[in-house]
Amino acid sequence: MSAAPVFDAPFALGMMALHEAPALHAPERLADWLEARLDQGLHWFDHADIYGDRAGERLFGDALRARPGLASRVKVVTKADIVTPERDASSFAVKHYDSSATYVARAIDDALERLGVERLDHFLLHRPDPLMDAEATGRALDDAIAAGKLGAAGVSNFRPEAWRRLQAAMHGRLSAHQLQLSLDHPQPLFDGLFDALIGDGQAPMAWSPLGGGRVLTGPARSLLLSQAEAFGVSPAGLALAWVRALPGRPLPVIGSLKPERIETLCRDAALELPRPAWFALLEAARGHEVA
Repeated sequence: MSAAPVFDAPFALGMMALHEAPALHAPERLADWLEARLDQGLHWFDHADIYGDRAGERLFGDALRARPGLASRVKVVTKADIVTPERDASSFAVKHYDSSATYVARAIDDALERLGVERLDHFLLHRPDPLMDAEATGRALDDAIAAGKLGAAGVSNFRPEAWRRLQAAMHGRLSAHQLQLSLDHPQPLFDGLFDALIGDGQAPMAWSPLGGGRVLTGPARSLLLSQAEAFGVSPAGLALAWVRALPGRPLPVIGSLKPERIETLCRDAALELPRPAWFALLEAARGHEVA
């Protein structure tokens, strides 16, 4: 089974830094920003409950409540199961994962309330939990899909053995997988992870597709600059095209909230990277040619 692209946009807008952008905290200001992005054809917004300790989801929901017409236009991905030390109610105050059925069901309901939407288009387990009871967790995800709370369930940062154990316990299909993938981190292309998720029919989402800026400053910088000029795009746009060229057309999740940066990446998204250029960038990033 191969993954069919399900993300009809050139990239998703990651909301991990929304709580750190005070200029967008007023609901009407954020609603204006959201409407502008939607008008650009950008309707996928990526959240997680740990972003700003739930503040990102709350701010987003406040904007949708301030302008109700936007809720039907946005497509929301959110993630849960990471418990930070501050949110650990035990005496240990330890960061841990909780994929228990009770926790997952509550996390879904809480995310719906904070985000102000009737359905999460994709809900992902944020990190693999060694203590996961696959049957109970799978049942909780299936129940949420059946109740119309989720469009689909998926995973983030899982290895094949972990997601296949969960999938075997579910009726619904794990339809999306968010993984670290970029020119700075191409390892999933060579350790079997990317092949496995594509083979299992999961639509890939690439987090940190610019490597936190390292793609633009690392070993491939010189080639990125020269090829970006040759193709008439920005270096960041070229790096995202490298990701999108892969099977399943991975959806990059970008972290920038700046309209001018987003506009540039929208313009650059038309680039279809030729195969030799793709391999040349890979070689520059890794420092050696393929075998």
